[in-house]
Amino acid sequence: MAHCKWDLAMGSQRTHILLPQELIEEIDLVVGPRGRSAFLVETARAELRRRRLLTFLCDDQPAWNEKDHPELARGAGAWVRRMRSESEARIPTRRQPKPKSPAK
Repeated sequence: MAHCKWDLAMGSQRTHILLPQELIEEIDLVVGPRGRSAFLVETARAELRRRRLLTFLCDDQPAWNEKDHPELARGAGAWVRRMRSESEARIPTRRQPKPKSPAK
């Protein structure tokens, strides 16, 4: 887990939590006693992201809505071909040098 700097200027509130002693010791081995709060903030945020993702994945609503993507009405393949042709039209091709004629 990447450790980021956590700052009180982020708008915080002091809270009191109870943790088992062996968990505190294990956290301290990883981040040191001065890094507990930042570690717990980072861990809580990661867990909340994970739970939101699980909720999203378990949702019955489809994530993809065709009306939000009218550019794909003729199929993804047609869209990709159009995008490639537009890209090729914007980027000039490099000219190949003409082969030199043999000296006479």
